[in-house]
Amino acid sequence: MSITALRLTALTAFVVLAGCGSLRQEAPEPTPDEVRKLIVRLLPSQASDRQGWATDIYAAFAAQSLKPSKENLCSVVAVTEQESTFQADPKVPGLPRIARQEIDRRAAKMHVPDLLVRGALQLRSPDGKTYNQRLDSVRSEKELSKMFDDFIGMAPLGQTLFGSLNPVQTGGPMQVSIAFAEKHAQGYPYPVQGTIRQEVFTRRGGLYFGILHLLGYAAPYDKSIYRFADFNVGWYASRNAAFQNAVSRASGIALELDGDLILHGSALPGATELAVRTLGKRMDMSNWTIRRQLEEGDLADFADTTLYERVFALADKAERKPLPRQMLPVIKLESPKITRRLTTAWFAKRVDDRRVRCLARAR
Repeated sequence: MSITALRLTALTAFVVLAGCGSLRQEAPEPTPDEVRKLIVRLLPSQASDRQGWATDIYAAFAAQSLKPSKENLCSVVAVTEQESTFQADPKVPGLPRIARQEIDRRAAKMHVPDLLVRGALQLRSPDGKTYNQRLDSVRSEKELSKMFDDFIGMAPLGQTLFGSLNPVQTGGPMQVSIAFAEKHAQGYPYPVQGTIRQEVFTRRGGLYFGILHLLGYAAPYDKSIYRFADFNVGWYASRNAAFQNAVSRASGIALELDGDLILHGSALPGATELAVRTLGKRMDMSNWTIRRQLEEGDLADFADTTLYERVFALADKAERKPLPRQMLPVIKLESPKITRRLTTAWFAKRVDDRRVRCLARAR
């Protein structure tokens, strides 16, 4: 075969391959029914009402314009399995004891005599039972949240102990923050009969806001495990922990890698801010500028700030290699529901293991 013929054959093969690649890229998007069937296949074996779960998960993805890739779907499945084993209103062991401890803690903080607290709990609640009786019978956070809502609204002592703050702060099958849901309620696709708090305790609401918390922000991560850490701590915590590590390497000052760059609610500088200030002259940045840019730590744009770029430039130079831009935050998990020593890294790794098993079911 001549050289010209060989070249022609190679060119033809290239065009054919390019055409195949183009066809693959233009493959049609899966239909809603195909996505729901995929979700059913991805759910763990213990999940009941699989069609119902698939419907609510797909609806959340569609309402938020999220891509229902296997990776995204398995991330949601993994978090839900970890947090509730696919129970819309998961039971919490020892919840009456936990609730009474919270009431006693609030009473001690407000210097309210124990006798008054016990008397208030003997009052009849709107459902006819005393608050004591309802406390003894609560098994889920949904039940406890409703009881506290009634106690705060009806019992005179309720306002004294709790003000307008219901102490139940998470709920639903993904254990999403109720404060997060209330802040991001705009765009919620379902009619709200009561409150957003009450919606979180439904399957559809808990999934919608949980999926929004997990996937509803642009994150610079190359592995899902960092999103799982953020889900546990807060958006961009894994990126911010890596930034704290860079500050520590550049300044020589040891820092807790918790992802918190400032003391929220305070004008006083925290440990991270004080460490960054020691680099101020080398970065040609004032304390005021440092503070303003650290305040963007909860936003995607923080990675584009001058502060972020210059801190990493100093740290990379000091270490003679690029430092990681993502790290698991080092945080001990604190909650009345937690009886073991657990960390954010433990949570993220457990969820990631479940994600891997889910992807295996996809295959």
